[in-house]
Amino acid sequence: MSIVESDQDQIRQIEAGQTRARFARGWHCLGLVDKYKDGKPHTVKAFGQKLVIFSGSDGRVNVLDAYCRHLGGDLSLGTVKGNEIACPFHDWRWGGDGRCKAVPYARRVPMRARTSTWQTLEQDGLLFVWNDPEGNPPPEGVVIPRIEGAEDEGWTNWVWTELVVKTSTREIMDNIVDMAHFFYIHNNFPTYFKNVFEGHVATQYFDGIAREDVTPANPDPKAPKMQKTSSVASYYGPSFMIDDLSYTYETFTMKTVLINAHYPIDEDSFVLMSGIIVEKKPELPGDPDQIAGNQAKWILNGFNQDVQIWQNKARVDNPLLCEEDGAVYQIRRWYEQFFVDAADVLPEMTDRFEHELDTTKPVESWRRQVAENVAVRKAAEEQLI
Repeated sequence: MSIVESDQDQIRQIEAGQTRARFARGWHCLGLVDKYKDGKPHTVKAFGQKLVIFSGSDGRVNVLDAYCRHLGGDLSLGTVKGNEIACPFHDWRWGGDGRCKAVPYARRVPMRARTSTWQTLEQDGLLFVWNDPEGNPPPEGVVIPRIEGAEDEGWTNWVWTELVVKTSTREIMDNIVDMAHFFYIHNNFPTYFKNVFEGHVATQYFDGIAREDVTPANPDPKAPKMQKTSSVASYYGPSFMIDDLSYTYETFTMKTVLINAHYPIDEDSFVLMSGIIVEKKPELPGDPDQIAGNQAKWILNGFNQDVQIWQNKARVDNPLLCEEDGAVYQIRRWYEQFFVDAADVLPEMTDRFEHELDTTKPVESWRRQVAENVAVRKAAEEQLI
């Protein structure tokens, strides 16, 4: 049946502008720092360009534009010599400060021999770069906090994963306010959900329980039974989240830290990374390193569930929302501060905002759905007997 012309005014049209070519101001994680400390140049495509990352004899990791300002040679195909990266084309030597330090066949280095460089931060075994379209350094107070347990003998080492997602970074930011998708996409049962945005930090508070209808019908009686999941997940700037996770079982609590980070390749794709560490405790059953590895696989599976949605959905600038959908417009307003000039950041982007979702209706509905699914599964099992 076709839609008659008189009904057209009643239809809500999707508004979707072009993704912006400007990249967010802030600290961006490029992964585990040891990866870049092998004395070789590394290529990273980020912020719409190609970068070269290398560490010199002093051990410091440097990030430069990948193309030599002489005649365009690709420095990522060059060689690390001392504290410089040598171009494979004519051996021009570039330092981590972006200055050409030597031209072996020339009497002197040209006065204007400088290239683009990125400020770096090595912390908790991770490498960060500061990106600012205006070229300013990080403001005082805009920092990545130290991570509890990172590089601590009482915790496991990082279990790190990376994958490329072909969509805008805004899609991943919407997740921080999206309670309902946990039930439908990740088979988790949310019972408490709150957001707090202030300054450059956006936090999600989450409690959840296991869904009885998706757990094994005949679980191992010796396996510990999880009673509750609690999460405090904060984005520090536009792309780096630290999630303090607690898994409460009958006789112990497992403390875990999840890193959810990304950096843009271009305006329509980004690298999504996750890192997992688990606290080693005497009462923790099994090998903590194996537990961390299993947790990482589970998290990656969750990311892949999100990615499938993101890469097939439409971009919607005017989402049609119900009360239980949360602070979608508010998180986008908070996120906007990283894409405008510092002078254009408005109070409404950074002022404290709190929103706790009323979970009464969703919990009531989900309990019925879970009960129905369990009943159907039980009936099917009885027919097989």
